[in-house]
Amino acid sequence: MQRFAPRFVLLLLYTFQCCLLLVAQNPAHAPAESGAAKAAADQIWAKLAAGNKRFASGKTLPHSYVSQRHAVAKGQQPKVAVLSCSDSRVPPEILFDQGLGDLFVVRSAGNSADPLGIGSLEYAVEHLGSVVIVVLGHQNCGAVKAACSGEKMPSSNLDAVVQPILSSCAAGGKPGNDLDFEVRDHVHRSAESLLANSEILKHAKDEGKLSIIEAYYELSTGRVIRLR
Repeated sequence: MQRFAPRFVLLLLYTFQCCLLLVAQNPAHAPAESGAAKAAADQIWAKLAAGNKRFASGKTLPHSYVSQRHAVAKGQQPKVAVLSCSDSRVPPEILFDQGLGDLFVVRSAGNSADPLGIGSLEYAVEHLGSVVIVVLGHQNCGAVKAACSGEKMPSSNLDAVVQPILSSCAAGGKPGNDLDFEVRDHVHRSAESLLANSEILKHAKDEGKLSIIEAYYELSTGRVIRLR
């Protein structure tokens, strides 16, 4: 009986591996974004896009900030978090015509996904219930332009701003040759960095509880364009 035990164990292992393979090949069990999660994200984006359309056309809603302030004084439940550039011309709440408590916004020069930004977004997803993160870059970004200029930064702090952007400078060929492409590429790399450097965000994404949207704001037109 003992001499057959190894064969029996091997048979069990083979059967188990086959079962795992079948589950992996079945889309119903895959950790990819579910249809329901995608539909919810699309619905949220449609609301943001409608707000941006109002902003771009100069027909924003009248916001009652007093009543909104009272409504969110004891807590917040923003469904959308935004990682955007700290450029004074790119305030997400205004671009999307949203009110108090609607967006959880993390801003830094160049909209890079550094540890402070990632931790803030983890808080939004884990504790506030945010289900969509918008990574928002913009036309003529000064941080990307500085990074791709090849010039030495005058301080270690400014160098820390441009370092995460440098990989995007070479993506389009000669650094600084196509700023628009470099900005969009950095948006994508920042979105990827969120998942690569955060188990919390990756788990939420794999569970179908989080969607990440990449977007680009045109300073000249006021439009926010969804990239991915």
